[in-house]
Amino acid sequence: MSDDFNMSMRKFLKQVGVTSQQAIEEAMRSADTGGKTFPVKAVITIEALGLTHEVTGEIKGQE
Repeated sequence: MSDDFNMSMRKFLKQVGVTSQQAIEEAMRSADTGGKTFPVKAVITIEALGLTHEVTGEIKGQE
């Protein structure tokens, strides 16, 4: 793969990671999470390529 491809993908994934973390932290701060565990799902799509990639997991709130 080319350097341009790698750089553009890394830039996109960094943006996804940073903005997602900020959104999750804001939602968790404004809710009474009480140490509960919340299921989480992230979906990335590239419609032009017919790609849908889903990642699931859990995030534990602060007690």
